[in-house]
Order: sequence, then structure tokens, then C-alpha cells
Amino acid sequence: MIYFVEDDNSIRKLVLYTLTSQGLECEGFARPSEFWAAMGRRTPELALLDIMLPEEDGISILRRLRANPETAKMQIIMLTAKGSEYDKVVGLDSGADDYIAKPFGMMELVARIKTALRRASGTEGAGKCYELGELRVNLTSHTVTVGGEPVALTLKEFELLALLLERRGAVFTRDQLLNSIWGYSFDGASRTVDVHIRTLRQKLGDAGACIQTVRGVGYKIGEDAV
Repeated sequence: MIYFVEDDNSIRKLVLYTLTSQGLECEGFARPSEFWAAMGRRTPELALLDIMLPEEDGISILRRLRANPETAKMQIIMLTAKGSEYDKVVGLDSGADDYIAKPFGMMELVARIKTALRRASGTEGAGKCYELGELRVNLTSHTVTVGGEPVALTLKEFELLALLLERRGAVFTRDQLLNSIWGYSFDGASRTVDVHIRTLRQKLGDAGACIQTVRGVGYKIGEDAV
């Protein structure tokens, strides 16, 4: 199930029609209060959130969802007319998995939704566990601890960390990370990777220093990182 919060009736109807035609179950809401009422009945796999909404803006909804353990790992895509760098950074810093600015193509939207759903339900790497100093990442239980203390990561932050640990020593360009984690690449999106790396480092504390910046190239976790 996909929930879509958008107060523009024409956009909401078009998106819902497109998703339904692609075999995706979805429900739309003009107001956040309607969305929260539906959340009480059923938790979706993914939420599409506009930022500019009556009653409560999309960033506030996003933060509430991330703060709730039951919805903390839900796939959330921000879909908004605001396309500035600042708005993207705020959305991604708040835990959004993806950000699409209006106007957007329906097929691109569908592709990115399917990628998000596929990665969220995937079992790649099941049974693996990575350890680096006090950092421990368990791909089976989808948990991260530093010094034995749990660290709450978004799905994309977890996948970034797991990928860097799996290919320890390898340098990934921003485009490679976009393709591997988000399933797409387009001009101007490298900031998405930078924001996620920054928040990942912050959440990991001292252990975040293992993620190294390779100037002019991208990021890696070095073979000698501890």
C-alpha cells in the first residue's frame, strides 16, 4: 500500500491513476488529518508527502513518522514544488529516502517508487554481519550498534553503510552510490549522497570517522579504518 498526501486535487488524482494503472495499491489524502486517520487503520509500505500542506507540512509528518518505531523504517518520498537545494537538504536530513521536485514525469515517479519498494522488501545480504572497531552492522536483523549501543538509521543510511563495509577499501563515486542505493542517477543529485553521508557520520559518532572522503571522487571505508 502507498499513501499519497497532496492537497492539489488534479495532481493527486493523476498520480493515483498512474500508480493504479501500474498495479500498485494506493490511497490519496488532501489533508494530513485524513492521512493520520488512515495510518491508524493500516500502515503502508511507502508514503509520498508533499511539503506545502494545510494543517501540517510534509516535513513535520516525515519527522513524526521517523520518530515512531513502528514507522521509522517506512519508505518516504518527498514530492513537492520546492526544488531548492535548501529544501532538499532539510527533507533528506529529516530522514526522507528520496526527493522529487515538481514538475516530474509519471514514469520516473513510478520507477523510483518501485525501486524503493523493491529495496525495502529485498533480502540481499541476509545472514551477513560486519564489524569494524566498535561498529557492528547486522544485515539479518537490520540493526546497527556502536559500542553495544543501538543506532537508529534510515533505510538508505543503512544501505549506504552496508555497501561501503561490504566493499571495504573500494572508492565509490557519488553516481555509483546513487545507482546502487537509489537505483537512478541524474544531474544535481550528488547532494543526496553528501547529505546522507553527513547524517550517517553524525549518528555513528566517533565510529563515523571510518567513512572517508576521497576528494574529487567520492567515499570509502578504508582497509585500515578502525
